[in-house]
Amino acid sequence: MKKGEIWLVNFDPAIGSEYKKVRPALVIQSDKIKSPLLTVIPLSSQLKSREKNDILVLKDSKNRLFADSVLKVQQISSFDRKRFIHFVGTISKECLADLQSYLKKHFEL
Repeated sequence: MKKGEIWLVNFDPAIGSEYKKVRPALVIQSDKIKSPLLTVIPLSSQLKSREKNDILVLKDSKNRLFADSVLKVQQISSFDRKRFIHFVGTISKECLADLQSYLKKHFEL
């Protein structure tokens, strides 16, 4: 599991406004960090729910998403590797660059 890869992840059990169910998520954690936990951002195909900072990810043969989606950047989570079901695809360098710009703003780096 590497930064920039999209994996199907089990988000349950969830509480309140947290994302639920099994869904695709983007690994955002550096490959240099060795931990039993991986930090991810969930993807949603519900484009109507797109918020101001969410990042659009157009489906393509590289990411292998079933629909155009958005990275729900307010839902950064870390999960045990046991929650990761299977590899889906990889995100484009452009989307990853957009995400890195957002994360700098989010964490005031």
